[in-house]
Amino acid sequence: MITLYDFELSGNCYKLRLLMSILGLPYDIVPVDFYPGRAHKSDWFLRLNPFGQLPVLVDDSLTLVDSGAILGYLARKYDPSGQWFPTDPAILSQVLRWHAIADDITATASAARLNLGFFYDVDLEKAQAGAHRLFRVIDEHLWFGEREGRDWLCTPAHPTTADIACFPYIMLSEEGGVSRQDYPAIRRWTDRVRRIPGFVVMSGIFPAGPAK
Repeated sequence: MITLYDFELSGNCYKLRLLMSILGLPYDIVPVDFYPGRAHKSDWFLRLNPFGQLPVLVDDSLTLVDSGAILGYLARKYDPSGQWFPTDPAILSQVLRWHAIADDITATASAARLNLGFFYDVDLEKAQAGAHRLFRVIDEHLWFGEREGRDWLCTPAHPTTADIACFPYIMLSEEGGVSRQDYPAIRRWTDRVRRIPGFVVMSGIFPAGPAK
């Protein structure tokens, strides 16, 4: 049985809930009071993850940390189609590259959100500027991909965990004062993600359907 140690407003936790919904996986949730309780720094949680970070996923006797690593694990173990975390080395290298870019989005757009919404000590202007630099590059990548008939971040004609990894904190960027208004290809891509069968919303944060 899968158990997710989860904070509902965390984009990194939502990535896992989203993929598990798409794959139709049952799982249990253990809520962790990230804010204001900072339970992720408590002794009991540090025994699960000494780095004190969410999410943590336990699958039977195996404990996993880091959202990108967990996405790869879930897809490789539970996706019989093999599309979400492809085995082809060239495509897998693309997916892993976008997992790393997702970490950069977390360090910028999510950091700005932590400052404005959770009162974390973050250089807000630096985080927002970094997010915009990333968004410009991602928007250009998606725009050129659309010209070539590619709808997703990687070359296959279907989404991968790369799209799941990058989606949440791009969608939550407005909460960090980072507007997506100037990134039309990103907005079209987020609409495509929201049309994936099994898509589940992040409660109370962004809408279920494609943007109008």
